[in-house]
Parts: sequence; structure tokens; C-alpha cells
Amino acid sequence: MKAIRRFTVRPVLPEPLRPLSDLARNLRWSWHTETRDLFQSVDPEHWAASGGDPVRLLGSVRPARLAELAEDRRFLRRLTAVADDLHDYVTGERWYQTHTGELPAAVAYFSPEFGVTAALPQYSGGLGILAGDHLKAASDLGVPLIGVGLLYRHGYFRQSLSRDGWQQEHYPVLDPNELPVALLREADGTPAQVSLALPGGKQLHARIWLAQVGRVPLLMLDSDVEENDLGERGVTDRLYGGGSEHRLLQEMLLGIGGVRAVRTYCRLTGHAGPEVFHTNEGHAGFLGLERIAELCDQGLDFDAGLEAVRAGTVFTTHTPVPAGIDRFDRELVARHFGPDAELPRMDVGRILALGMETYPGGEPNLFNMAVMGLRLAQRANGVSLLHGQVSREMFSGLWPGFDPEEVPITSVTNGVHAPTWVAPEVFRLGARQIGAQRTEDALTVGGSDRWDAVGDIPDQDVWDLRRSLREQLVVEVRDRLRASWRQRGAGTAELGWIDGVLDPDVLTIGFARRVPSYKRLTLMLRDRDRLMDLLLHPERPIQIVVAGKAHPADDGGKRLVQELVRFADDPRVRHRIVFLPDYGMAMAQKLYPGCDIWLNNPLRPLEACGTSGMKAALNGCLNLSVLDGWWDEWFQPDFGWAIPTADGVGTDPDRRDDIEADALYELLEQRVTPRFYEHGRGGLPDRWIEMVRQTLTLLGPKVLAGRMVREYVERLYAPAAHAHRTMTPDVARELAEWKSRVRSEWHGVTVDHVETTAATTTAELGTTLGLRVHVGLGALGPDDVEIQAVSGRVDEEDRIADAATVPLKSVGGPDPEGRWVYEGPLSLDRTGPFGYTVRILPSHRLLASGAELGVVAVPSEDAVEDAGVLMR
Repeated sequence: MKAIRRFTVRPVLPEPLRPLSDLARNLRWSWHTETRDLFQSVDPEHWAASGGDPVRLLGSVRPARLAELAEDRRFLRRLTAVADDLHDYVTGERWYQTHTGELPAAVAYFSPEFGVTAALPQYSGGLGILAGDHLKAASDLGVPLIGVGLLYRHGYFRQSLSRDGWQQEHYPVLDPNELPVALLREADGTPAQVSLALPGGKQLHARIWLAQVGRVPLLMLDSDVEENDLGERGVTDRLYGGGSEHRLLQEMLLGIGGVRAVRTYCRLTGHAGPEVFHTNEGHAGFLGLERIAELCDQGLDFDAGLEAVRAGTVFTTHTPVPAGIDRFDRELVARHFGPDAELPRMDVGRILALGMETYPGGEPNLFNMAVMGLRLAQRANGVSLLHGQVSREMFSGLWPGFDPEEVPITSVTNGVHAPTWVAPEVFRLGARQIGAQRTEDALTVGGSDRWDAVGDIPDQDVWDLRRSLREQLVVEVRDRLRASWRQRGAGTAELGWIDGVLDPDVLTIGFARRVPSYKRLTLMLRDRDRLMDLLLHPERPIQIVVAGKAHPADDGGKRLVQELVRFADDPRVRHRIVFLPDYGMAMAQKLYPGCDIWLNNPLRPLEACGTSGMKAALNGCLNLSVLDGWWDEWFQPDFGWAIPTADGVGTDPDRRDDIEADALYELLEQRVTPRFYEHGRGGLPDRWIEMVRQTLTLLGPKVLAGRMVREYVERLYAPAAHAHRTMTPDVARELAEWKSRVRSEWHGVTVDHVETTAATTTAELGTTLGLRVHVGLGALGPDDVEIQAVSGRVDEEDRIADAATVPLKSVGGPDPEGRWVYEGPLSLDRTGPFGYTVRILPSHRLLASGAELGVVAVPSEDAVEDAGVLMR
């Protein structure tokens, strides 16, 4: 029979056990081993059944067991120690509190998904896991961050397989009362709410759930409330579901409702208001509109409000492909703003202008969330060096006249939260070497370039650890594979072969990620006979564990999954290659440590960062990857292998895939497997162990989320906080008026004549030439501009590379024709083909870069008669 109503019955903990409730409600348990061990000791059987979720555990423990623990002095001493440790962690000084410099009082961090723990399934893949790691690392460092997201009643889908290997999706309903979250409440106990105005006089209401991530509060908006009509209740139904209007409403709730939720939280708790707002991908871009509206209500006009908001906003882009960005029809966006909808006092045309693709190659009728994110943020970044470069090229249309390398998008390479992803056995090996506290500090705060203590760990200990982790993975895989086959309809009698799947002494390769086509799940299947030879080699076999979800609407991705599953179902190889459905955090935490090789073979340069390989590396797993994302930046032969890419074979994808698959097979056959199975005099694979050691020693400190968050603080948050504090209402008006004047008068800015002291087109290294430039400034003055000489090596088309810029000084003017004269030196500091040009940029003390306005003036053909090209 089916229940007509559902309740969550909470246990009443005996008084001595009350701290267990606080420990369960702070998600620090998800990365703190002592807290997890404490909960496991409450009831090991129920702990396993709860999937390691303390909230579910406490809801299932028998009252008799709780009464027994309340009298257990040894358990109570442990409970007191763990509770005291959490109190010290959330109240004591950490890196941020001892950092010198002008740091923000608080930072609001917005993301559509957060992967904090499997017990709070609010993530789909890398973006969410990165956001969760960002929060956890900020907590470890003491950064006063406030996370903002949505609470999806179905989360992301659960994945299973049909008998013939086709992906099937399931959307189990999540009851927030059974999750490690609590409602944010007003002083009178009623649930706090935010509301958005919708077209036709309707309202979208949302409650605010609070997840405590160590020191960091995570606010999650939930529209499934009684005050909403059925349609509005479903706005937060599932992650990345629904059509365009559904997604637009989700993003309006995240951005606009999220700012309102932050204001409510700060009002109720006394938390410092954010000085910096960080938009993690374009989904939350509407937060800037709400903040402009707040300032307009305080007396600023739109333009001044825009400048004030930009000063304190950081935007991170995570996609290297335009197709990965949310874009909405112009009319759809227009209908949801203005007098009859949200932000009624704001001109809809000004809102639309922020997101329209008004640049060559853009779609004039589409509203682009990333474009809005960039226009609303004074500081922007990609998530690896290569991705920063790709992003500058992808968005260069927003800064016409500038070379891609000058587009003001920097990069902060992602990192991963080591305490979450490092296996306890790896941590214990480090603690045995340098002590538990030093090991914890190394994994959280970071700051060192090397972990030299790894060099003192005996080879035998390293190898024993690697085998132990591989053995644990074999057990995990067999359990999951058995469950998967039962879901596919197999009976117990059919599954005896699973007991022989994988071998703890065989080289183990992991491949797990989302399954868009560019990640090339099935590249390993290009030559199936060759792959079979590798899997079944009599002396040097390999075994492969594969996992990944295709988007529910991506039939192409589902076909790739099915192709891989059907190959793995072949009785000849099914003991050597497996596909595990329903890839998520819980599986990943077993998979990364247990693999010897982490395989990544995307189409370069379409992997923005690719943090799964970082998690594997922190457990002593070696990377075998295309030079893309972070691997392009940090690859060394000591850490693994680079799969060559077929960059010069044109655009035929089949030909390219064949070449790169062949390179992968060759690496495995000739270099990877021999090194794993080649044992030295002591009976150990000495050269393999040395690569593991080098990975941990040199790569480990780089891939930490602690390093990443410290970079955000020092390079982006601190400058944004300074700009925010500088941007008083009067200063914001001044800057807005100045920008408006410069843009309207820029047509009158010209480089009229350039001359140099060089008499020939060759010169000697070290020579300094004199430049003299005549410019027209129209209605602008010298204080509004900077005139620069730009010089460097040139290619055969006279394009300047590795440019150096030198400001020129005014020496007179204006003359009767209104021209000004500027002069300066030009140093010939490199040999070979060398060239220069002159340009005029807007200049103001409050600009973050000379490219900020996207306008520049350069010489015309007539202006360069005497300028010459030097040293050809």
C-alpha cells in the first residue's frame, strides 16, 4: 500500500549525545576522518547502510543503542574531542585571518551546482565538484565565503543500464528534511523567503535552505513551496532540466533571488555583507542586475550602478566552446523584466544590451549569459593557462581592436580539495612520515613548492600502498558490477563470473567523466583487436574501469555509453574492462586512489581544466592524457605521459581519432606497461615507484584547491574589494560619466603621423630610437588617454608577437589643427624581424585594464610613411 502522506521522524538524542547533531549538520564530516570514524562507531551496520551519511544514520539508530552510547565514557570522550575540534576549526584563526593586505570582509560565491558530498546530491559533474571544493578550501583557509545555489528536489539524474546497455535516467525525489540542511528562519521562527515577480502579476517564492560547509554557509533556494502555483513549484525540480523558459527562471532565481537570500542571511545572522561577488559560470549572471537595482534604489542611475557593481564582481568562465553557454531568445528575456515583471524600474533595453551578442559573428537576437557575465565583471578568468588563452580568443569580439592576448581575461588553474579526495591510507602514510598536523596543513593550506618528505618513504611502503588501494577498488568494482547486472535483469546464477573481474596485481586504468562527444569515451575502441591484445596480454595485461553519464537529452552520448558497455559485456574481456553506471562522488572517492593510470583523451583544446586527473595524482596515480587543460600546463615526463595530438591533419575527425588512438595504444604497449611490470633487483618496479614519488612530490602541491583559493584571494578578490571600496557613489558617477564621454567622442581620436630617428630598415641590437607621434584627440584631453608604443618580434605578415608597451610623453600641443605631439624611446632589445606600432587607449585611474572600454585608435596607412619596419 502507498502512504498518503510522508513524515520525517527525527530521533531524540540523549543529552550527552547532543553534540552528534551539530557534527552531523556541519558537512565538515565529509572530509574529516575522525568525525566519520566517530559516526561509524555509533553503529557500523547502519553507517554502511546509510552510505556514510550521519543524518540518515542518526535517523535509523535504535534508541537502545543511543542510550548505551550515552553511558559509554570512552565514546563520550571521543565525542567531546571531535566536537571541540570542530569548534576550534570554525572559530579559530586560519590563513586568511593572519594574511596581511586589504582583503574583503566577505565574498559571495554563486554557482548553479555544488558537489560537497554524495549525501547532498546537488551536482552533475566537474563544475559542481569544483564549486564544492572551492567552498571546502575556503573554509580550511578561513576565507569568509557565502555560497549561493539552488536546492533541486530531484538533483541530477541517477543512471542505470538496460539489458542492451542503453542509459536509463531516474529522478528520485529528495526530501530536504532528510538532507544535511536546515531552513533559514526569521527571528519569529517562520521560514525566510525571497520572491521574484513574474509576467502577468504572478510571483515566484523560494525558501532558503542552509548547508554548513565547515566555516562556510551555503544558501540553497527551493521553489517547491505551498505559496507557488504548480508551475512555479517546479522551477527547482532538477539540475539542467526543462526548456528555455524553465532554465531562465532557474537562473533568475539563482542570480536575483540569490542576492536577496544573501541579504536576508546577513540580516538574520550578522554575517558581514559581501564586498565581492564571484559568478561561477554565466548561470548566475543576473546577480549583477539585482545589485544595480539596489544601487538605483539608493539614488544612483543605471550607468553609475553598473560601474559600482563591476568593481566588486569576479566572473569565472568554465567552457571552451560557445555551445556550452546558456543563450536565450531576446524576447523571452524581455518578457521577464520591466514594469510588468522583475526589476520594474529598470529599462529593459539596458538589461538586454548587457547580454546581446553585438559583435562580428554573434547572433543578434540571442541573449548570452557569459557575455552578460563578462560585461558585469571587472575581473574575469578561465580555469587553466590554456583555457585562459582559449577564452580570450573566444570572447575577443567584446574587445574589438585588441589582440586576443590583451583581452582582459586571466586564468586561475583549478585545484582539488585534497582532504576530500585523498584516500585515508595515503593520508596515514604521510602522517607517519611528518605527523598528522603537518600532513593536514600541507594538504589544505599548501604554500610549498615541493613535498620532499615523500622522498623518504621506502619503496616497499609505496608499492604496498598502491596494491592495497588497487585491491580495495577490485572489491568495490565487483560489488557495483553485481548490483548493475541485477538492475539489468540478470539472475544470481548468471553472475558467478563477477568474482573473477579485475585482478589486484594488474595495471589498472581509470576513465571517468561526463560523456559529451569531445571527451571521446570510445577512443580506446578504435582498434578493438589491439585493445583486446592489451587487455589479455599473457605477461603484461591491463584492466580498465570506465564510468560516466551522458546528458539525458544527448542520444549521441548515450550511444557512446552503449558502445562501450557492449564491448565490456564481451565474455572474452569482461574480466578486464568494466563500465560502472551512476558515476558520482561516492564512486569517485574509491576510483581515483585504486587506479595506476588516469586516462584523459579529449579533443584539444576543449577540456577547460579536467580536475579528475588532479584527484588521481594526489593518490599516486599517474596521468596518461592529451596535453589539454591543466596537463598542458604542468606535464612533465616524471608525472606520466602525454598523448600526441593530430593537430596538422585537417578537420577530418575520423582521421584525427585514428591517429590519436594509435598513439595511445603505442604508449601503452611500448612505455606504460613495460615500466609497470619491469621489476628491479629488489623485486619492485623501481622506475614506476619513482614516477609515483615524483608525482606526489612535485605535482601534489600544485593541484590543491588551497593553492587555487589563495590565488583567487590575492589576485582577484583583494583587488576587487579595493575597487569596491574606492567606488563610492560620487566616484561611480564620475567614472560612468567619463566612460560615456570617451565613448561618444572616441571617433575624434586619431594617430595622424608617426616618425622615427631610424634612417634604414636595419639596426643593431641595443640601439634606442626616438619616436615622435602626432595625434588628434578631438574633444578629449591628454588626461583621458595614454599613447603607447607597442613593439616586438613580427611574423611574415608583420603581426607583433610578445609585445612590449611603453607609454609616450606629451611634448606639446594642441597645435592650430588641434594635434598633440608625443615622444618616447624605442629600445631594440631583440634580434631578428622586429616591428612596432603606436596606439591610443582610454586612460583613467579606475580602469582595471586599458582594454576595458574596448576602444583603441591605431595609425592609418597614411600616418606611417616615415615610420618604417625595423631590423627585418
